[in-house]
Amino acid sequence: MARNRILDRLISQLIDKGYSKSVAYAMATKGLQKSGNVKPGTRKPTLKGKIQGRKTPSQRAKERASKLSKNNPSAYVYNKNKNTVKLKA
Repeated sequence: MARNRILDRLISQLIDKGYSKSVAYAMATKGLQKSGNVKPGTRKPTLKGKIQGRKTPSQRAKERASKLSKNNPSAYVYNKNKNTVKLKA
């Protein structure tokens, strides 16, 4: 079975925040199922989850900002130290 990158990444982030491994798995699975990135009742990624899992942090940050502002993702500059984006000057 292929690795579920989006699930692995979220579990890692939750563990880094201090959650136990079992709690992190449960929280990540439930959240990703709710958002449609993981198939209900499983840990298998949906097509949406596979696509999200392949994106870089820069692509995800630009996509988040563009959804909120209705600007094109290419209109942003990514700050890798803060995982944030700003509109290009």
